[in-house]
Amino acid sequence: MSKHKVEKSHQHYVQLFVVLFGLALWFAPTPEGLQTQAWHLFTIFISAIVMVISGALAILPASIFALGVTVLTKTLEPHEAYSGFSQGFILLIIVAFLIARGVIKSGLGKRIAFLIIKKFGKSTLGLAYSVIAADILISPAFPSNTARSGVLFSLVNALAADSGSKVADGTRKKLGAYLMMASMAGLTLSSTLWLTAMAANPAGASMAEGFGVVINYGTWVLGACIPVLVLFFLIPYVIYKIYPPEVKETPDAPLIAEAALQKMGKVHKNEWIMGAVFIIMVVLWVMSGLWGLDKTAVAFLGLGILMLTNIFTLEDMREEGNALATLVWFAILFSMSLYLNKLGFMSWLGEHISTFVGGYSWGVVYALLVVAYVLIHYFFVSQTAHMLALFGVFLEVGLQAGVPGVLMALMLLYATNFNAMITPQGSSANVIYIGSGYIEAGEIYRVGGIVTLVNLVVFLTIGTGWILLVTQV
Repeated sequence: MSKHKVEKSHQHYVQLFVVLFGLALWFAPTPEGLQTQAWHLFTIFISAIVMVISGALAILPASIFALGVTVLTKTLEPHEAYSGFSQGFILLIIVAFLIARGVIKSGLGKRIAFLIIKKFGKSTLGLAYSVIAADILISPAFPSNTARSGVLFSLVNALAADSGSKVADGTRKKLGAYLMMASMAGLTLSSTLWLTAMAANPAGASMAEGFGVVINYGTWVLGACIPVLVLFFLIPYVIYKIYPPEVKETPDAPLIAEAALQKMGKVHKNEWIMGAVFIIMVVLWVMSGLWGLDKTAVAFLGLGILMLTNIFTLEDMREEGNALATLVWFAILFSMSLYLNKLGFMSWLGEHISTFVGGYSWGVVYALLVVAYVLIHYFFVSQTAHMLALFGVFLEVGLQAGVPGVLMALMLLYATNFNAMITPQGSSANVIYIGSGYIEAGEIYRVGGIVTLVNLVVFLTIGTGWILLVTQV
């Protein structure tokens, strides 16, 4: 039997197991204190999540299957199950996906990266800082860290190959392995800094509002900026020490960047337009709370300008299948998570978790919840699935223990991003780097674990103090 057939057979067994697991939960007695409706919705929701975690199904078909079961069993009414499709923040994510294609197509993202490398890329460590800086600059317009990693990977791969570090000839550790690892770690920071840099961020902020916690663009960026700045300087150096490159100096990198820039030629009209739209959108997003602007409308305005100027075309729209897929599964899982909260499941589960942390001060409860939230990511292959499954529960427990709402919500949402490197499958973006051959999966458990620990410590100490200061708790 071929390897492919063995894998398919194994997948079918896993699918059967998850279905039986779901049926067992469905027909089990409803736990005391819960409505049967809430228990059945949880059963469908957790079965879909287990499908994704176990690799039985990808997140899109698992979500579609869950939606069908939810409506046909009358666990939710159709208008309740489909409510996620009318959420403005989900449309924001989808539109931002489309705008990201404009950033790539115009060449602006690549030019920014090469300009930074030309200036600061004379050493391997300097190259790492340059790649992460470029990531941070372009990330507000990239709601998918996976899409962004595709741009960054191409850049790092070219730098490594042109510097004589290749997988094929056994020189991956000369330069490429370190840069790949640093770029992957940088994605955990850029995704944390900007509300629109990762698809789960706006969803989490919207969910927090259901608990009475308001997080706008300005609050998000202000809370993240100091710990991210500290980690920007710290993480590349930490990786440099624990996963050192064989080559320390890269005098040719600025020359490579210069050659690439010359090949690109003068700044194209489309790059100027894309840059202007990019800046306008970020400014309007940051000021949206103060000026009363709808963030989704800002994104539509930006996309409209790109379409008027032919930077983004109808052909691009037809080719951007990932945006539609994200809209479907994100809207479905968000609706289910929302109604789990409305039906009282989150409060019920939160009360049970609270019994384990009862009697502790809110500071201890806060730290325990954040650490647990990070460690649990070992079992998730999707940051978004992790957030949708656990954010509401952990936030509810924190609020019951007296943890300031903005602090608890922000830290859990930040953790959704800075824990992404804890395992090779911790983020779909990781797969791109591992697939290059420069990094082995086993190396991520060690290096990624240390990076996650450093991120966690900085956010729990400096980050906590800073958030409490700026939110005037």
